[in-house]
Order: sequence, then structure tokens, then C-alpha cells
Amino acid sequence: MVTALKQIEHIGIAVKNLQTTIPFYTDILGLKLLGIETVESEQVRVAFIEIGETRLELLEAISTESAIAKFIEKKGEGIHHIAFQTETCQKQLDFLKNQGIKLINEVPKEGAHGNLVAFLHPKSTNSVLMELCQPPAKSTREEVENINEHSL
Repeated sequence: MVTALKQIEHIGIAVKNLQTTIPFYTDILGLKLLGIETVESEQVRVAFIEIGETRLELLEAISTESAIAKFIEKKGEGIHHIAFQTETCQKQLDFLKNQGIKLINEVPKEGAHGNLVAFLHPKSTNSVLMELCQPPAKSTREEVENINEHSL
């Protein structure tokens, strides 16, 4: 048996432009911007917005070839995925694959904030793109948070 998912890590929202979108969340809704970073492997810039114990991840394409650019072209801006936190990403993937769940990533890769991430195919998850996120070791997490605080 694989350990249960811990919590919603973040909700990914595809946006055309971070610069024009962030003020809605920070100035109007009063939420806190945690940081902005580029995730080259996904060809996106992401901004993390804190809300309670979870975060919103605003995703802006930096390439017309990115999945976010294609998503926005097809569906427009909006909710892109839901990410769940796990302490055992690879074990979760192996378990899900054995249950017949179609995976986009069979092996986790590095994502934002040093997390290990992997996506589940929406065809197996009732049309919802789902992401598993395994946080880095505590010392690495603190280093990432310190870098983000200085980049604001």
C-alpha cells in the first residue's frame, strides 16, 4: 500500500501574461505573491500565490511549443491542473500504473521549487490533469524559499 496523498500542493492556472494577472490576486484579492521562477523543462514562468495552506500556480508560456501555450490556444486561460503533495512520488506512480492509470510521466522530473513532479493523464482521471509533487529535502526547501524571498 502506498502512503496517502498529503494535501493539495497547488492549483495550476494557465495565464497569458503574469505581469497583468498577478495584480488581480495580490492587489484585489489581497493574496501574497511567494515568488516567480522559470521552469525551463516545461517552457513556462510560474508565479506562486499563497492561499491558506496551499498555493495557486500561475503559468505563463515562454515558448509557443509549451503545453501551456497550446492549452491557452485551445481552451483559453483557466484552471490547468491540480497538484497533490506526496512524499513518495515514484512509489505513487508505480502504484497508479499497476492500477491501470495512464501516466504522462513514468519517472518524476524536477519542477518548480525543486519539487519532483509527474503528471497523470486526464484520460484516466475523469478529464482532470493531475500532478504529483514531492517536496525536496528540508534543507533544499529552505534554500529554495530563501532564494525566492530575495528575488521578489
